[in-house]
Amino acid sequence: MVQRPISPAMRRFVDDELLRAPLLFDQLLDGTLDHARKSLPTMAPLQRATTGELMQAMLAQRGRLGDYFMRSLQEQVDAELQNKQPLGAAPAVSAPRRLSLALVDEEVVAMDVELSHIIEAIKSTGEYELRELQTYISALVGDMDVSVDHNPFRAETYARATWAAAQALPLSRGHQLLFMRSAGSALAQLLRTAYAASTSRLEAMGIEPAAHRTVILPSGSRRGSRSNEVTFSPDLHSMRDTMPAPIDAPLSYEGQSRTPGAHPAAAVPAASFHSAAAGGTASAAPRREHWTDIARTTTNRVDRQSIELVSRLFEAMLNDERVPEDVRMVISRLHGPAMRLALRDAGMLDQDKHPLWRFINRLVFECEMAPDPGDPERRQLLKSALGTAEQLTAEPEQNNALYRWALDRFESLLHKRLTRRLAAAASQIGALQKLEDKLLSGRADAPSSFHGMLDVQALDTVPADLMEHSTPIARAEAPTDAWLDSLRPGDWVRMFLQGRWVQARLMWPGERGEVFLFGDGASDATWAVRRGALLAMHAARLAKTLKQRSIVGSAAARVQEQMSSAAA
Repeated sequence: MVQRPISPAMRRFVDDELLRAPLLFDQLLDGTLDHARKSLPTMAPLQRATTGELMQAMLAQRGRLGDYFMRSLQEQVDAELQNKQPLGAAPAVSAPRRLSLALVDEEVVAMDVELSHIIEAIKSTGEYELRELQTYISALVGDMDVSVDHNPFRAETYARATWAAAQALPLSRGHQLLFMRSAGSALAQLLRTAYAASTSRLEAMGIEPAAHRTVILPSGSRRGSRSNEVTFSPDLHSMRDTMPAPIDAPLSYEGQSRTPGAHPAAAVPAASFHSAAAGGTASAAPRREHWTDIARTTTNRVDRQSIELVSRLFEAMLNDERVPEDVRMVISRLHGPAMRLALRDAGMLDQDKHPLWRFINRLVFECEMAPDPGDPERRQLLKSALGTAEQLTAEPEQNNALYRWALDRFESLLHKRLTRRLAAAASQIGALQKLEDKLLSGRADAPSSFHGMLDVQALDTVPADLMEHSTPIARAEAPTDAWLDSLRPGDWVRMFLQGRWVQARLMWPGERGEVFLFGDGASDATWAVRRGALLAMHAARLAKTLKQRSIVGSAAARVQEQMSSAAA
């Protein structure tokens, strides 16, 4: 992965923030101790004893906790500046490909729940300060569009550093969890002040925030607005019937003369498809057929309206900033044949059923699940999709069967990819099946490190079964079991694991439903997750199934909005 250059101004800012971090942690410890001290009178005897032990350890291990905090903060910031994965994240794709396995049980999830609470508390408490600081740091690195959050001192960074400090406590997991709960509020308030102070220092350096400038961007480079994103998909048949496509409008083969109401298709992206995917040098995309080129073959008004609608749909998809540029190249190749198909296949306007739209939606979704453009699996996927699109383009007669074949071919490729990954994890799966059998037979049971020191109320949203490994989960009564039992191999799930959000694919569910193996969408990392841990994450809204969104439906909504605005 190419290292991002760091400007001297950015380096000075980072060094200054790191110099101030030890003082911030001292204040955090003082705030945590004060919170714990004030809470003692309201606690039950067992909680009071646990809190007293925690306070004594914090005072005795103050220097050690600070060292762990600073080491974690330094490592995370260095990784961010070097454009690497943060500490604790999955290995980068460019690293030597190897399989790693992390076992996630209920105790890990309990800490993840608390970590997510702290991150949310920081973001909600210092929402304005974080946004303001982001504009200054974007100006510091030259990102005038504020397209990415360049702040290396995010809420997640400080939360993970606080968790690292908690692990320095020579106490049980229950004590460490209590430390995190006590530190959350104090950390949120301290960071709100720290973010505001950082903004003031950057302003004093003469940095002008990017959001306060009027930036004139080159034509076509301004980022699209998200204001027209909606959650419904308009009916394409109704849209076609109201689509302006005057039959008497003058036509030009090259599209130089158009009706005033017609919208030109978006330009093919300037950057071509990844040369590595094609195995050769990059080349510019060929000229895409204009809708008037196709319309010359018919005098039927409805056919002209269908062609215009399809053209506008592709324009909207290619202008959708959520669609990666390498995926836009594949979609742009389908524009011409799709307009020809509109003349022969009335079922093309069934956006949820027609194989053309299903192919596009599936392609975008799978590329979102493997977000790294350098991932060999993603490049192979796009190379195959591009080859399929070129075959469709070359067909002189467009029909529904062609696109059913294209969709089946793509689904077959996805199935083979999952099969290869399962084969690579065969030894892991065998070991996990043996472990599952032992767990359910009572022969293997890891002791809990909570030691009964925290009651259910102390865990807030964490279910009671997180506290006791030896007690079987009452699965028949668990409201989230229906979600878990609905998962099938190949389904994608968004989960909060080890302090970060991941997109993971269910690779293998245990035969007895106790252990589930997930694979990271961005790397070769895998996680073996116990059933109770998944139930806890889902109950705490830290795990959900990812549904394939409709790029075509979003494009149709934007086109409908444009038509309504033009008619007003």
